[in-house]
Amino acid sequence: MEFEARNSTEEALHHYKSGLGLFTQKMPKLAEQFNAFTEECFKEGALSQKDKQLIALGISLYSQNEYCIIYHIKGCLDQGCSEEEILEAVGVTAAFGGGGAMSQTVTLVQECIEELNQLKQ
Repeated sequence: MEFEARNSTEEALHHYKSGLGLFTQKMPKLAEQFNAFTEECFKEGALSQKDKQLIALGISLYSQNEYCIIYHIKGCLDQGCSEEEILEAVGVTAAFGGGGAMSQTVTLVQECIEELNQLKQ
């Protein structure tokens, strides 16, 4: 499968991190508390970090949040999720999120998996 913008996933991740950095400069206490909260939420616990990333990806798809979709696909891959595990999780999301979740799955999700896997090579 060939995609038009080879760096689109990388650029989106960079754009998000740049925006977060700027926001952190402007609102350091708020950003610090938000970051501490999310770090705590994603720590290993009764659920693994891998499971938490799959859940976050599903919620991101359901809410149609493109930056979070990309960020959590990367998180899933970083936690060792296979493409099959990711696609199965997003399939469950599509059962609840309908066409919107499915359209992101057949486009953005598949593109990101391929691009991020190519970056690892």
